[in-house]
Amino acid sequence: MSRPRSPAALAADVLASFWLLPAVCAVGAVAAAIGLSVLELHLDLPVEWLLPGGPAGARSLLSSIITAMISFTALVFSITVVALQLASSQYSPRVLRTFLQDRTIQATLGTFVATFLFAMVVLAALPARHEQRLPELSLAVSMSLVLGSSGMFIYYLHHITTVMRVSHIIASIGAQTRRTIERHLPDDEHPPLRVTGDVVQVLPAPVPGMVTDVDVARLARLAREHGCAISVVPTPGDFVVAGAPLFRAHRCPGDEPRPLPADRAARTVTIGVERTPGQDVGFGFRQLADIAERALSPASNDVTTATRAVQEAHDLLRRLATRPERARTVRDDDGTVRVQVNSLPFDTYLAMIVDDVRATAGPQPRITRLLDTLLDDLYAVALPTHRPAIRRRMPHG
Repeated sequence: MSRPRSPAALAADVLASFWLLPAVCAVGAVAAAIGLSVLELHLDLPVEWLLPGGPAGARSLLSSIITAMISFTALVFSITVVALQLASSQYSPRVLRTFLQDRTIQATLGTFVATFLFAMVVLAALPARHEQRLPELSLAVSMSLVLGSSGMFIYYLHHITTVMRVSHIIASIGAQTRRTIERHLPDDEHPPLRVTGDVVQVLPAPVPGMVTDVDVARLARLAREHGCAISVVPTPGDFVVAGAPLFRAHRCPGDEPRPLPADRAARTVTIGVERTPGQDVGFGFRQLADIAERALSPASNDVTTATRAVQEAHDLLRRLATRPERARTVRDDDGTVRVQVNSLPFDTYLAMIVDDVRATAGPQPRITRLLDTLLDDLYAVALPTHRPAIRRRMPHG
């Protein structure tokens, strides 16, 4: 059985995919080459001074461009693959998505592929006879693309050495997690609301996997159509087994609930093979904890990297400590809750960083002092509901 995917998740995957930007560059290059070749056949453009020479020289130039760009593209692919292997083995396999979504890497590959395809189309459009006019403007654009690709390659080398640094990786994880917190765990003053009606229907998960995305808008429309409220049982980032409860339909005051169609409900939740940062706040904490634990292992013994990961997690925990635990909800105008998507409790985020890292660090004094300082700071700013979880982990608490 195929895994259900919501339209919003499909659109997000396409926009964040590694192939989208190179594909756009490739299609644009082919279209530009064809359009420019047709334009030069119908317009007498005074550009003969740009590239003097006959068809033989033009073919030699374009063949050299094509060969060079194939080599450049293979080199960039090789460097990218090596960077992915190093990041996976040294930091965590869960940081690979950061590299695959890097726009500079995508733009570099797209530029090289575009230059290669543009030159190939222009080569195919060259006139066979010597007396025919050469596409001088297309040849000049090909040379300009080569110059641009050379500059892009130099910048790519600088960029890949920058993003491979562990501090940059940790900062990127922190920035992405902060965006997820602001989007899905807003710090508002409205009281937390939950679905309270009796359960009238339970829908199971059609396939096993990680819950990565919940389309709450479509789920709310489905709930209104069938006169009920819907709660999503797993939180984004949880693994759900096939047949386990995925949705619960609840009775709403004043409505007579009707059975929910399982297929339509399943399409509002994306179940994938791995966690993604889109709606999963805990994914960022898991990445930071993995980096810290691997750095503290006997094979690495890199306390500085572990310290930097805990420091980044400290900022994220501080943001969550000042926010009440609330589920994501969709309400009608009269205040009726139609959809509820639960979030992880603050204690879980705290356990991923403090408990897991402390168990790996053992008696390492730098990490122990850092975790104690983290807990003291969180306790000072946390809401009263979060303080018991912090106090349990304090050495004097």
